[in-house]
Amino acid sequence: MNLDIKLHKEDLPDQLALGDNISVDCEFMGLNVERDRLCLVQISSGNNDAHIVKLNRDTYEAPNLKKILQNKNINKIFHFARADLLFIKKYLNIQVENVNCTKIMSKIARSYSDKHGLKDLVKEFTGIDISKNLQTSDFGGELSEKQLQYCARDVIYLHKIYNGLKKILIREKREYLYNGAIKFIHSRVDLDLASFTSDVWSH
Repeated sequence: MNLDIKLHKEDLPDQLALGDNISVDCEFMGLNVERDRLCLVQISSGNNDAHIVKLNRDTYEAPNLKKILQNKNINKIFHFARADLLFIKKYLNIQVENVNCTKIMSKIARSYSDKHGLKDLVKEFTGIDISKNLQTSDFGGELSEKQLQYCARDVIYLHKIYNGLKKILIREKREYLYNGAIKFIHSRVDLDLASFTSDVWSH
């Protein structure tokens, strides 16, 4: 598969047309939002393309990127949105609007499986095996071609996964459960920011 990968410094280009249905992923220096900074945001329009923004970690000024993420008319497909939205809110200081999450969709739709990772979903809905070996690599410095390919593959399949999961949710009459769950995502992020990381619904 030929991928159209573009690396952008600090922000997306002016007048870039991505459409109203995009997939989004982020790369961090680690999983501790107070210690580990947001490094990259990658976006795909669903046409085997990936626009990878290497953020300025001194200022996090990225007006074009922020405008797209805050646009309520653009659907944003994430996988494990909870983590990405947490880092975006902390470092870009915005709330992403019109969010969908394939991990939450999978947990509600695919009750026949306990495997809800991106690698598993890509395999089921596209038949492609992807490697997650670079998941723990350093995204804060100069990026290698292998890292760029890894970042691209984290977003290019999400449209197909989203569409496949949505069909199952509708068929199994569980779409209302997903719609109710995804409405909680911003509250979940706020709880994480306030250090309430455990399940607040538990006994």
